[in-house]
Amino acid sequence: MDRIAAEGPNAQQIEYWNEVSGARWVELNDVIDAQITSLGEAAMARAAIATGERVLDVGCGCGQTSLQLAERVGDSGAVVGIDISAVMLERAQARAKEAGHSNLEFRNVDAQIEPFTASFDRLFSRFGVMFFAEPEKAFANLLTALRPGGRLTCVTWRALGENPWMMVPLAAAAKHLPPSGPPPDPTAPGPFAFADSTRVEAILAAAGFEEIAHEAVDQEILVGGGRTLDQTVEFVMQLGPLGAVLREVDSELRAKVLTDVRTALEPYEHESGVKMSAAVWIVSARRPE
Repeated sequence: MDRIAAEGPNAQQIEYWNEVSGARWVELNDVIDAQITSLGEAAMARAAIATGERVLDVGCGCGQTSLQLAERVGDSGAVVGIDISAVMLERAQARAKEAGHSNLEFRNVDAQIEPFTASFDRLFSRFGVMFFAEPEKAFANLLTALRPGGRLTCVTWRALGENPWMMVPLAAAAKHLPPSGPPPDPTAPGPFAFADSTRVEAILAAAGFEEIAHEAVDQEILVGGGRTLDQTVEFVMQLGPLGAVLREVDSELRAKVLTDVRTALEPYEHESGVKMSAAVWIVSARRPE
């Protein structure tokens, strides 16, 4: 697979997902998939993707959604998974080979600037479209990948405060951490960049989409994919907002945070794992005929 260079408008994200975070996501991808599978499946159900369709899976990561889409479209259809992380795509390719899918391929490209042709019936993304430096330009470019009348469906996080599975451990850790300065720009590339539905609808409209809609979906998820409480605590301390905060702390401080995060998550422990609420948008739109 040809690897893209860390350049262009999304150079920082390309470097981050290849040099900083990609390997960790590969290591934990089974856990991540187990945690968020139901959210991606909810978006696929709303999309009603049909046999024979061609689907572009944007920000496909380690490939679970691309594999699921390949099953849905069947041998008469096709799926192309794209991502800026070559590290994660290597895992995706290995999974596709194991599954024996001949209707699935992966490409290491930047969706904001990659030249597309109007050859896809569907654009799909599970938490893969919130990281563009210039989202309006990115979606205008993605529009060119759709045939006239083709549809976009993606699932994105709602606000941090609406997602206890991220907010509860972060709040438990906060008393141990130094002040972080002014609040981050809510529109900056990151997991919550698409939390504001009004902003996202304006972005998509400016990019040329129509019939834009947001559906709020709330689900209980198994944080850590159904692992034990202690394993789940370690998981939330590695990824997401808390993982980013703890990346530079020393072992002594990390141990204190771990204790309080465990206490905060303990009330959510069930027989099947740590169950907590997750809040997402399922976003849909259409390319004009």
